[in-house]
Amino acid sequence: MSFNTFGHLFRVTTWGESHGPALGATVDGCPPGIQIDPTAIQHWLDRRKPGQNRFTTQRREPDEVEILSGVFEGQSTGTPIQLMIRNTDQRSKDYGEIAQAFRPGHADITYWQKYGIRDYRGGGRSSARETAARVAAGGVARAALAALVPGLQIIGYMVQMGPQAIDRSRLDLEEVERNPFWCPDATTAAAWADQLDGLRKSGNSVGAIIEVVARGVPVGLGAPVYGKLDTDLAAAMMSINAVKGVEIGDGMAAAALTGIDNADEIRMGPNGPEYLSNHAGGILGGISTGQDVVVRFAVKPTSSILTPRRTVTRDGQETDLITKGRHDPCVGIRAVPVAEAMMACVILDHLLLHRGQVGAGPRGQIG
Repeated sequence: MSFNTFGHLFRVTTWGESHGPALGATVDGCPPGIQIDPTAIQHWLDRRKPGQNRFTTQRREPDEVEILSGVFEGQSTGTPIQLMIRNTDQRSKDYGEIAQAFRPGHADITYWQKYGIRDYRGGGRSSARETAARVAAGGVARAALAALVPGLQIIGYMVQMGPQAIDRSRLDLEEVERNPFWCPDATTAAAWADQLDGLRKSGNSVGAIIEVVARGVPVGLGAPVYGKLDTDLAAAMMSINAVKGVEIGDGMAAAALTGIDNADEIRMGPNGPEYLSNHAGGILGGISTGQDVVVRFAVKPTSSILTPRRTVTRDGQETDLITKGRHDPCVGIRAVPVAEAMMACVILDHLLLHRGQVGAGPRGQIG
């Protein structure tokens, strides 16, 4: 029971450590005959890789993906696809001081208490470096979705950093690729730059909220009770490093609404039912409605900071700890492409489950 695998039919197993020779993913369940372009997978990895601007860790990793199996003449064979990413810029000496002490707010202490051993070099498996493997797997999922559901789009962006949220009246998805925060609000992105510069220079960090949207999702993905689409989406996003809360659609804000306000009213359109709002985030009863699937999650501040924090050592001695090394002052920035990858993997997994149970398309026809 190693718990390094997620998914039902489209299954992803990640492996490797932050400061080991390599990390990667074994992707099993990809349908055969899908065009798998290493350049396309590399595009998604390039969006996540570290060291691209002053607001992320300055570790320099090319994150070049190698496909070792499961692809022949550019197409998936239906067998496991092995993806490998070599580590090239480890500086394990930066972590010598935490070999005996635990970083407050980090998984160091619980890993030690559970296993009695831990890889303190960058956090081992608890490092956000593990998410590079997920993004590579997400590239395979996107390729399969492009073939099976042409037109389906997945886009993620930051909607809040610390206490400062975007102004949704200025939301412009074209802006997401134009700033280092994946922010759809240019004015807020400029304010975040000033805020994060100050935090970075003072040896501090900050949390964030990410939103990821899937458009063009077919009706009918997911199943009642234990196979809900939103159940697996929530689990997938919660599994990302530093995530402490997940919501679908209006999420927690729905608690403040009345039934009148919350109901997504329905009218008949030229192509079937149309919803007049999307408080449910594109999922009702665990099953996709055909609307945008909307997921948000909160990322806590980075635990590895240069400000001294009180902690204890492995032998129970109290001490103060400063975490040296190269760390993200806001891990939410690089969580955006990870969120997109997890959305792609879950949507594809449920598409394959749906096809396996009821075939293509919804069974019940309206109108």
